This record gives sequence, C-alpha cells and structure tokens, in this order.
Amino acid sequence: MANIVVSGAQWGDEGKGKIVDFLTQASDVVIRAQGGNNAGHTVINDGEKYILHLIPSGILWADKSCVIGNGVVMDPVALLKEIDGLIEQGISAGPEKLKISDRAHLVLPYHRELDAQRESAGSNGQKIGTTKRGIGPTYGDKIDRTGLRVCDLYLPDVFAEKLAAKVEDCNVILEAAGLELLNAEAIGKEYLAAAERLEPYVGDTVAYLHQQIRAERNLLFEGAQGTYLDVDFGTYPYVTSSNTTSGGACTGSGVPPQKIDKVVGVAKAYTTRVGLGPFPTEDDGFGDKLHGMNREFGATTGRARRCGWLDLVLLRYASMVNGMDELAITNLDGLDTLESIPVCTHYEVDGVRMDLPPAAISQFENVKPVYETLPGWQTDISGARDFKDLPPAAQAYLDFLSDSLGVPVTMVGVGPDRLQTLVK
Repeated sequence: MANIVVSGAQWGDEGKGKIVDFLTQASDVVIRAQGGNNAGHTVINDGEKYILHLIPSGILWADKSCVIGNGVVMDPVALLKEIDGLIEQGISAGPEKLKISDRAHLVLPYHRELDAQRESAGSNGQKIGTTKRGIGPTYGDKIDRTGLRVCDLYLPDVFAEKLAAKVEDCNVILEAAGLELLNAEAIGKEYLAAAERLEPYVGDTVAYLHQQIRAERNLLFEGAQGTYLDVDFGTYPYVTSSNTTSGGACTGSGVPPQKIDKVVGVAKAYTTRVGLGPFPTEDDGFGDKLHGMNREFGATTGRARRCGWLDLVLLRYASMVNGMDELAITNLDGLDTLESIPVCTHYEVDGVRMDLPPAAISQFENVKPVYETLPGWQTDISGARDFKDLPPAAQAYLDFLSDSLGVPVTMVGVGPDRLQTLVK
C-alpha cells in the first residue's frame, strides 16, 4: 500500500492534474482536500480534453473512487454542472464513484458577490487578483464560524434560517456599494434543489477513507493550486485562502499524517503565475513566446498566465515545506526552441545573498534573481517515451535541478497527453 500526496511547488498550474492522472493507475481512491472551483485541472487522454474544477481527476478512470473532502469549499450548483458535463463526455460520475463530505463548506452566491465587490474596491487600495469565485469569503466564514456546510442542506429549516441571516448581512454591503441585492428565498430554492440531486453522493468521507485504509487500498491526494498560494507559506497576501501544501491533505480529509507514505512535488520546467503579486523571474518576452505557441492560458479563467524562468529559490523552500520525496517536472517541451535557458539559483537583496524566499512581501517584491545559464537542446522532445530518448542537454537540465534541490526527478512531462509522461 502507498498513500501519496501530490503538491504543487510553484504558484499552481504546474500540471498536477496530469501527474495525478498518471499516478491514478496504481491508486484506488483519489481525494481532493482543499480549495474550490477556483482551481482547474486539464487532463488530455487519447486526444480528448477534460477540464475539472472540483472533481478529482481520478473520475476519468472507470475503476477508481473519488472523494471531495471536508477541506474543500463547494458550490453545489457548479458541482452539478461539472458532473453533467462529464456525463456528456461519456464519463461516469455517479455516487458509486464520487463521495462528498458532509462537512465541506458551501460556496453560495453571496460569497461570489462579496468576492467581486472586495476585489473591485480593493483592500486598502490593494487588489489580490482572485478568480471572484467566492472562495476567500467562504473560507472567511468558515474561520469566523458562520459558514454553512453540506450537512446543513439536509436540514431545510436550519439552512433557510442561516441563509437568510447571511444574505441580510451581505445585502447591507451590496446596498452601500449601489449593487443589486440578493434574494434569500430564491437562493434557497435553487440550492435545496441541487442538494436533492446530490444527496446520494453525500456522507461521512472520513469514515469512508479510514475504511479504505483498513482495506489496504491506495490513496492519492490531489493538490489544488501550489505552495506559493498557501495562506501560510505563500506570497501573502497574494495567496488563496487554504493550505495548499502537503499538510492540507491531512486536515482537509481526516487522514492522519502517519498514513501518508510519499509526497510528490510538481513543478513546471519554468515558472508561471496567475493574478497579482511578486514574480522575481518573470520575463515578458518568454511569456509572449509561450502564448504565441498557444500555451499558458488558465483552465478555469482562460487568463493568460504570467511566465518566467525556473526559480530554484522557490523550489528549495517548497521542498522543505512539503517534505518532497520526489519531483515531477512538467512542460519540459515548452523549452524546446531555446538556445540557452536561464535558471535562478538565488536572490540578492542589497547585495546580500538569499537562498530562501523572504516572508515580507515588500522584500519579496525587490529581490534580484541571480541566474545560471544552461544550454538548450533545440529539438522537439514531444515524441520521447523514455528518459533515454531525451537529448543530452535536456537530461543535463533535469540533473541540474535534481542536484540543486537534493530531490530526485522521477517523472517528466513532454506534452499534454497521458502517454507523454516519462518515468525514471
């Protein structure tokens, strides 16, 4: 038995969905433990593209079970749209394959309205660059102990009372901003109808996962977003509202730490981020090149991602925080045309070397990246199916990363398809 956590090592969008999909073959249950439908995984299999937001990518496998854990914030209406979309693509997504925690918190329309209003107004004039999906306000309610959970949907009177109070509070803010007010009764009707459809999916997923552990089935935890969007360890305040690092897999699922056997970190062969915040190795010219190749557009928002060179300072700290045992490098083929490839080995601030990222955002915004330049391979590697098929310069690039971080690179993505994953 092997229970594995997959964690993003950058600002999300590292290709975790592809790696999770690849590892699912040897797993029995795939678990999502944090985040909401602000995250997106794109998986391509046999030329068919699947874009997932809340549902773990294990749903694409006929014989696997999937769990949306207690740490996820979930919009029931959005989830049903995702389920129906999968069914239209010929993917079974019934309650025999998908379990939903009755302790997960609900994303409701007033969360989205508050998210959009706050982002529009800015906090002290400072925008974060959120997806406006209501994720932050939902986690805020959770911590404030005023949130509504999935279990509340099945106590209609309790749900209606709590919902009315929250909508009333929200309408005070919306009215002051001159925005349209929400109708609690209409929201309640829509969400209770969704709850009726979802009822066969809902239960105590903690008990279910512990049953799977006792049965010695293999668990795979699918991380959403990445280390530098973690609310504790990321580039705060330009972060999401959950713990995206490996520890979040335990708190968001009810599986204890001693049951985790391995952590696999995932990083692109370069760096990207969506939204605002510091990005020391950002290079607009490199980004234009990738966008011109129709690469690096968000699966959830369609936004063009900011792009830059690989940053070993980020990966070094991400390895520590997540306890990475292995590293998967994706999008190596995105570097195919380059004659030389800069890699950031450390930062300098006022002439002082930094091998790890600073905590203060004001300092992070002013670091100077220091690069070592490696030779490119200028060869199309998308047809490679084994490590030995990679050009020597590509192998040397991977070896440099592994040696610099002290973490073995065990998987490499050379294209979007499931078959374009090399295992070392």
